[in-house]
Amino acid sequence: MQYPDSVRGRSRLHAVAVVLLVLSMAGCEKIELERAEGTKLNWDNLRGQWVLVNYWAEWCKPCLEEIPELNELDKAPDITVLGVNFDGVRGDALVELGDRMGIEFTMLADDPGPGFGWKLPVALPATFLINPEGDTVETRFGPQTEEELRAVIGG
Repeated sequence: MQYPDSVRGRSRLHAVAVVLLVLSMAGCEKIELERAEGTKLNWDNLRGQWVLVNYWAEWCKPCLEEIPELNELDKAPDITVLGVNFDGVRGDALVELGDRMGIEFTMLADDPGPGFGWKLPVALPATFLINPEGDTVETRFGPQTEEELRAVIGG
């Protein structure tokens, strides 16, 4: 069945409008990360500062070694450290584990990696360094010191 040109034209116009609406909404999507205790963290609020996403586990001795270094870095006004438990511990158990291990920086309830296109690290500890513009600039494996990480981020 053939449709008159006026109907086909409206269908194309409608399709274009839907595509433009979807594209405009995609740009408005905000990324929210859940903290271990359940509150939300808006990713856009971290723009303008360095973000270090650190993967750790209780059984990882080098992870334990770097916790004090990451705690110190997290105190800087231009750096945020986010911890991700490699073993998938969640909720109150994660909060208690973090307390026992002396973690003072923010722990996330879930791995944000898939949302950013990262693969699960194959070695621990692993630290992803995200610059103030939101770009991943480096991934480091093994225990890091405050001095080493400051050398990368400048400061």
